[in-house]
Amino acid sequence: MTTNLNPTPVVTVLGLGAMGLPMATRLASALTVRGYDFAANRLDLAADAGVIRCSSAREAATGADIVLVAVRNGEQLDAALFGEDGVADVLTPGSVVLLTSTIGTDAIQATVERLASHGIDLVDAPLSGGPVRAGEGDLLIVVGAKPEALERARPVLDLLASTLTIVGDKPGDGQAMKTVNQLLCGVHIAAAAEALALAEALGLDPAAALAALEAGAAGSFMLSNRGPRMLEAYDEGGAEVLSRLDIFVKDMGIVGTATRAAALPSPVAAAAEQLFLLGQAQGLGEADDSAVIRVIAPRVAKPIGSSQA
Repeated sequence: MTTNLNPTPVVTVLGLGAMGLPMATRLASALTVRGYDFAANRLDLAADAGVIRCSSAREAATGADIVLVAVRNGEQLDAALFGEDGVADVLTPGSVVLLTSTIGTDAIQATVERLASHGIDLVDAPLSGGPVRAGEGDLLIVVGAKPEALERARPVLDLLASTLTIVGDKPGDGQAMKTVNQLLCGVHIAAAAEALALAEALGLDPAAALAALEAGAAGSFMLSNRGPRMLEAYDEGGAEVLSRLDIFVKDMGIVGTATRAAALPSPVAAAAEQLFLLGQAQGLGEADDSAVIRVIAPRVAKPIGSSQA
């Protein structure tokens, strides 16, 4: 396998959804970027941002140095790499696949082995931060990869991440760390929803309660980030969708799988998972994840955030 590093690599982004598009846009500001997505409107938006529009995943990946994959789950990853339009067969030995999605550890080893048969390394780099921060290069990325593969992916990682943490030297380590991260994030969102719903139920002004909580020992990033959106959850249309509720259904499912495999009890995470599942069952899957507050307090006298009598 070649180990020559290209300081200005050609990058392919497969998946131009909520995260893939702003990442491609960010990368196109400094690198040659090709993009592909099933949805024509996402391709149009990418082309407007300077991304080279391609008609298939294989076309986009041919000759690329780095292929960034932004998919929802292991099945989509397998299809993107090895399916009918899968790109593994057209990648040049020595190129790398950069996996930015949270899919859990289960699918990683088989993917690594299949890519290795093509002379290709996998860089396991799940990320956090949301679409706005993706477009600004302000993501938190945790990485598990062989050192030489990591170096080849550096031009992309350095453009996307404000915080880059190397958690291990093998693919799967990144997924493991992201699983731990999502356990806390999911629990914190659920706990914030319970706290603000209780403030409302006790007759407190939720906005004032949120400000007080943020200033004290009960404050957390998730409270400050999701709390204001929870205050908008009962408005017509709800809060702006920055992170869909069904993403946490998926991620907390990954947490549950991991804890069971480790024979580790996780009652708090399991309770949080049930709240997200209830939200999805109630038709909130495509709503912002802050809408989980509506599962806890589905009926209130006044919309959250309204003035009190």
